[in-house]
Amino acid sequence: MSRYNIVMLPGDGVGVEVMAEAKKCLKAIESITTLSFDVEEIPCGGKYYLEDGERDWPEGSEEKCVEADVILLGAVGWPAEDGQGPVTMKNGHMAGYSAVLGNRSLMNLFANVRPVKLYPGVNHRIHGKHVKVWQDNHVDMVFVRENTEGLYVAAGGTLDRGGVRSVAIDNRITTKEGCDQVIRYAFELCKKRNKGAPSDGQLRVTCITKENVMMGCKLFKSRFLEIGKEYPEIEKDTAIIDAFTQWLIIKPEHYDVLVTSNMFGDIVTDLASVLQGGMGMAAGANVGHKNAMFEPIHGSAPRHAGKNEINPIAMILAVKEALEWLSDLKSDTTLHQAAEAIESSVKELLLEGKKLSYDLVGKDSSVTCSDVGDEIVNKVITILDS
Repeated sequence: MSRYNIVMLPGDGVGVEVMAEAKKCLKAIESITTLSFDVEEIPCGGKYYLEDGERDWPEGSEEKCVEADVILLGAVGWPAEDGQGPVTMKNGHMAGYSAVLGNRSLMNLFANVRPVKLYPGVNHRIHGKHVKVWQDNHVDMVFVRENTEGLYVAAGGTLDRGGVRSVAIDNRITTKEGCDQVIRYAFELCKKRNKGAPSDGQLRVTCITKENVMMGCKLFKSRFLEIGKEYPEIEKDTAIIDAFTQWLIIKPEHYDVLVTSNMFGDIVTDLASVLQGGMGMAAGANVGHKNAMFEPIHGSAPRHAGKNEINPIAMILAVKEALEWLSDLKSDTTLHQAAEAIESSVKELLLEGKKLSYDLVGKDSSVTCSDVGDEIVNKVITILDS
């Protein structure tokens, strides 16, 4: 029996609901394989901070995350009582910072990896509607976003005069080391995927920057071109961020693996999610050399919380990504089989098109979050038991 330690950070809002479905998946896998998961749930986020008053997760949580084989994150962020944005802590950070940005920094989770794949049976969301394009299989790419530098490292400050905030400064930090580790990861991922772009089958890594204006982007692109020399079999593609946003929508089939800086990556992957059916289908990974944390990218969505209506597929696909990553790290083929069973179950459910959440089929035809989770779990058990 292979035993693994998993830390779950359900967080706020719908994070708690989708994490419950992730836990069902892991229990199902345990019941039918030789895998065993020691799961510890750690509360975190805005609601926890409002109750605790000092911290946004319990003392000792950092150490437990570092020691875990893998971390699963739901979502953090909860509305402040005055309705003006999320709950913030005394240090100015959003409550939930420790579990997200704190973990990324603490464990050098330098690569934020976001697959963008349109599964058969799912329609994209352009014009705010579901549009059938999946038959053409033109959306299958992976974004690799730098995850520990840029504008999100809280370097800067404010100037208050007479109680009025009149100046706010955010300094962007770009280092050669930070560029190199995420760019090399992107090229290695392209080799490992060995798929190429849907349009032409060419192995391709696209570097997205604003080097015509920003010095940090100049460094990022120069490191991309230099490291790219080590991968002659992979095409080196470049794009300016503003132009890229239109190309992403009009020719997604051109892209295979894409690498970019922290804030640009945060923005363009949310945009890209419309090509895969919406946020309910979008999973993400925060990957370092020895540690990793996996999550849906949809956030805590407070207005949907407690209604049992959110789509859990992104969270379940995050579990798939987690088991796949852990399989490679531990050379455990059973983990890989379990990951494949999850993805196959999701594909099967989507093709059937019957028991899906409101974001995919509309409210009149939808089932609950827990119903979707149950359907996937049943399919996982059937596949692994066959």
